[in-house]
Amino acid sequence: MSIISTNEEEQAYVGGQAVIEGVMMRSPRALAVAVRKGNGSIIVREDVWVSLFERIKFLRWPFLRGSVVLIESLYNGIQALNFSAQHAEIESDSTNEALQKTADTEEQHVSGSIYSESDVEEAEPAQSPLSTAFTIGVSLLMAFGLFKGLPHFLTVLVDKLAGSGVNLSVDQFGFHALDGVFKLSIFVAYVSGISMIPEIRRVFQYHGAEHKSINAYEQGLELTLENARKQTTFHARCGTSFVLFVLVLSIFVFAAVFPFVPRIAENEYLNHVAMLAFKVPLMLPLAGLAYEINRYAARHPEQFWVQALVVPGALMQKITTKEPDDEQLEIALSAMRAAIHAEDRYAAASEQEARQLARSDQRTQVRVFRDFSEVPALASEATR
Repeated sequence: MSIISTNEEEQAYVGGQAVIEGVMMRSPRALAVAVRKGNGSIIVREDVWVSLFERIKFLRWPFLRGSVVLIESLYNGIQALNFSAQHAEIESDSTNEALQKTADTEEQHVSGSIYSESDVEEAEPAQSPLSTAFTIGVSLLMAFGLFKGLPHFLTVLVDKLAGSGVNLSVDQFGFHALDGVFKLSIFVAYVSGISMIPEIRRVFQYHGAEHKSINAYEQGLELTLENARKQTTFHARCGTSFVLFVLVLSIFVFAAVFPFVPRIAENEYLNHVAMLAFKVPLMLPLAGLAYEINRYAARHPEQFWVQALVVPGALMQKITTKEPDDEQLEIALSAMRAAIHAEDRYAAASEQEARQLARSDQRTQVRVFRDFSEVPALASEATR
């Protein structure tokens, strides 16, 4: 996943995420998901995206926008995963009927024509916003338990085992340093472990394809296979690097804040539970600070301290991104072309037209292409 920037310069910043047999790309005003279907065709969903920044202007302020970007990225990612799960078919007896139904439907349309998402919808209905919010909540709760709760209480356990010779109270830097070591270890072990699962490895290949496509776009190159192949799978704004940086930054932020937090409960373990709960609201300003640093680093890659800062993230991306094949690159490029197409469509409208478009049934367009050669290139590429 690449974290999107809020910068609105001539070239729109684009972030993305790998999904099941596909890639989601999001620009400031639009998003697109491209998925490879079992019959080799490519289904592309374009959608207008109205950020909270458009509705609540002060959320654009530095140190606030990072939290908004993170929450919106999670929301978009869950929706993209839901779409890909509906349309990325696994060749098995249980899906043969759905495959045939979808194939018959697609034959009724000219390749690349715009039609309703319900025309190619699989057996499972689209996930509602409430269901998406619930999924995000459960995901965040599980992530908090694994990467916050477990390290915290492992540190408490070490303190107990070490005895009186070691001071690892929650208001000491040593507590948060050891807590950080546990967090980083669990995170790296978790990502390394899931990378061995074949299905996850394919997702990591799509992650690499996403980065290659974004790198080609940001260099102003035509979005072709030849140009994308030459790019690196590393990207400075990758969500993996962002999460890693948040974990490291939390060591210093918590060490600076917790000495000023009064004891909440007399019982030691209840007090630790309270301290852990106090970390939840701290995650928002922490994400905001990490976002600003990450954003600055992406815009100033030539500076020495920035190069040193991105090294851990680059090493982590060697696990979370794999070299994609051409078919996976085609999917990422299809999503990129569609996102920029939708971005241009929205940006060209007047403010009133844009608001009407955002509320109308025309905001979402779904197309099926027989292969990548039929996915239209951007008209603006001819002038690059």
